[in-house]
Amino acid sequence: MQQILIIVGNGMVGHKLIELMVEQGANHHYRMITFCEEAHLAYDRVNLSSYFAGRTDLSLVEPDFYQQNHIEVYRQDRVVAIDPQQQTVTSAQGLILKYDLLVFATGSYPFVPPIPGREIPGTFVYRTIDDLDAIRVYAQNVRVGTVIGGGLLGLECANALTHLGLETHVVEFAPRLMPLQVDEVGGALLRKKIEMLGVQIHTSKSTTEICAADGRVQKMLFADGSQLETDMIVFSAGIRPRDELARACGLVVGERGGIVIDEWCRTSDASIYAIGECASYQGRTFGLVAPGYQMAAVVADQLCVVEEPSRFTGADMSTKLKLMGVDVASFGDAFGTTPQAQEISLLDAVQGTYKKIVIDAAGKRLLGGILVGDASNYGMLHQIMQNGIAIPPHPEDLILPAHEKAAAFGIELLPAAAKICTCENVSKDTICTAIADQQLRNVTDIKKCTGAGTGCGACVPMLNDILKSAMQQAGIQITNHLCEHFPYSRQELYHLVRVQGIHTFDDLLERHGKGLGCEICKPAVASILATTSNEYIQSQAHIPLQDSNDHFMANIQRDGTYSVVPRVPGGEITPEKLITIGEVARDFGLYVKITGGQRIDLFGARVEQLPLIWVRLIAAGFESGHAYGKALRTVKSCVGSTWCRYGQQDSVALAIRLEERYKGLRAPHKIKAAVSGCKRECAEAQGKDFGLIATEKGYNLYVGGNGGMNPQHAVLLAEDLNEETVVKYLDRFLMFYIRTGDRLQRTATWLNNLEGGIDYLKQVIMEDVLGICEELEREMAYLVSTYQCEWKTTLENTEALKRFRTFVNTDQPDPNVIFVEERGQIRPAYPDEKPSLIPQGLIAS
Repeated sequence: MQQILIIVGNGMVGHKLIELMVEQGANHHYRMITFCEEAHLAYDRVNLSSYFAGRTDLSLVEPDFYQQNHIEVYRQDRVVAIDPQQQTVTSAQGLILKYDLLVFATGSYPFVPPIPGREIPGTFVYRTIDDLDAIRVYAQNVRVGTVIGGGLLGLECANALTHLGLETHVVEFAPRLMPLQVDEVGGALLRKKIEMLGVQIHTSKSTTEICAADGRVQKMLFADGSQLETDMIVFSAGIRPRDELARACGLVVGERGGIVIDEWCRTSDASIYAIGECASYQGRTFGLVAPGYQMAAVVADQLCVVEEPSRFTGADMSTKLKLMGVDVASFGDAFGTTPQAQEISLLDAVQGTYKKIVIDAAGKRLLGGILVGDASNYGMLHQIMQNGIAIPPHPEDLILPAHEKAAAFGIELLPAAAKICTCENVSKDTICTAIADQQLRNVTDIKKCTGAGTGCGACVPMLNDILKSAMQQAGIQITNHLCEHFPYSRQELYHLVRVQGIHTFDDLLERHGKGLGCEICKPAVASILATTSNEYIQSQAHIPLQDSNDHFMANIQRDGTYSVVPRVPGGEITPEKLITIGEVARDFGLYVKITGGQRIDLFGARVEQLPLIWVRLIAAGFESGHAYGKALRTVKSCVGSTWCRYGQQDSVALAIRLEERYKGLRAPHKIKAAVSGCKRECAEAQGKDFGLIATEKGYNLYVGGNGGMNPQHAVLLAEDLNEETVVKYLDRFLMFYIRTGDRLQRTATWLNNLEGGIDYLKQVIMEDVLGICEELEREMAYLVSTYQCEWKTTLENTEALKRFRTFVNTDQPDPNVIFVEERGQIRPAYPDEKPSLIPQGLIAS
């Protein structure tokens, strides 16, 4: 008989327990039931602030995960009573269920100080997606927003309000920001950096009253007699454990709140466990995700009866994060409370960085530290502290810039058991073993294989260091060379081609390479040449560089035939053009499908038919859709304000304008784009390499999103832009990506790897910190002015047309190609080309 396990709460920690149970096959031994109060199943609360930056899919639950593993979920229902004697739970919707074992994973709730006026309309908390939706709706009609609380969550919330375009204030009771993580010096620097971003900081402020006008928030009064006018207030003053159910059913609760647990995460009732922020171990609650995941692992070991179950004995509360673009890290004994502890600090006011380490009295062990402005060496410092590694004779070398006499501290010094990812409890040995056994060659694959880096993400830089170290030890040379024929990266080759005015592969090979070239460097150089000189790709100098698709300007399919995709800018098409496509498909016996990018794909064309098909399409006004190239594919659009009653801007017109501008643009990888006429996002702009979402004032521009093997949402680059600014920023963005992107690197991966990320990209594109924006715009203008439809040029070139034959010595088609009926579309085995199908003057051989 299956035992009944009820998990009260479906947040990050509750879901992690379910995942661990499923991994160990426990879903076959337990009838697992979980209650989820929200409409959303478990989602990434750590990255909640990214919701306002354009990331709308925060779900941690894979599609159909619960159904496939027979997990019962009661969504938008919560447990309101527990009877430990009868072992039953009662839900808000009146459901009464028996249990054999129960796990509290109820998390915490936002603390709202008892300030008079705290319930006036216009006051919010910052905890759930529903909270964020409510804040966003209210913010549309206000100008000033204030956050009460200057800790981790408070600054994340302030970041969210700035994304909404509000004048933002932060009110903190303590004399500095983040008082639990940074000291006075670090707090002062952090304040300066955040104020430079336009957020106004008010420290040492005790709010005595919130006042209203016309039934809405108007201002805040402080104990020192001052006041602050504001339109809305968000409380983010800390959290409290949700232990009310445990109190009501008689479980032991800590003096400062939280359900008391032992090292096995058991409560005072042997059949009930507690994990995450609702639990209290030795008088302490843990407000980070990593300790919650550790507790989930402990309970999973208990319920699955593993031979050597893990125990919970406390957790490291070190943190590293980026607040409003500012790196902040705090680890170990950051405030030097250990007896006779010594501190070494470095404040660089010019660079805006503060680094402090705390060492023991003997100067042998690292006890903790604080980093503000630059937390790049957090990972190594944290590991040195955790693993008790002896520090150098001159401890200041740990935070000083590298110099010749400094002691070397690399990933090799860490023991195999070192916990690199505390969120997912992944050791260095596990990562190294996976790299060796699975022949992993990038951080993305390490994440997939081990789970490391998929929590808070603080360990990702160390994953890259481990990867490099493992490859070096395995004798695998690490270079950024494009291939064996060029000792340069793609970015370096692009620079050489552009600066030296190189126009051919042979010239580049003679000057900077060796050998004959290969299937790696030839297409890469072809792409570079296409965006520096933009010459006809089918010319004698360039045709040997093209892969199969570019060679025939069509996508080869699994049966050896080709697909034809004419360009349909913005998805807008006339009836006459639709008729032409239908006639071509009928006459040549082609399979027809609407693509995901609002175009029409014609499948089954033989190579010798391609010119015959394209001459008819071009005569009807179509151009090459470049579906075969690493180039701009489509700019998808919704119907926008032309038809839709919700449309705020003419998304179709802008999509057509952008597609017409960037058509034929070659890049390191294919580019897809979209324009949505309102925030309902019917064109799915946030899933594209660049996307625009209309607002009342203009367009919000998102970049660096796409599908592929690792889908991710685009990131907000700029807000409320007019069309001219959209074009200017996109010209710069696309050319900067083309210049610096690696071979076959999508914009999402490029942005993820770009040092400084979106903040640096904003500086380059919007602030012109590199002084290259005029140059980028000029290069794009050249590409736009020299565009040509490759198929139109080919049809006018007798020599180029000679390539479109299946066999070198005959014009006959391949008799082995046999077409079959596909979902009702009947294709003749060999459609005969009647004389009327072959335009006058077209030479096919």
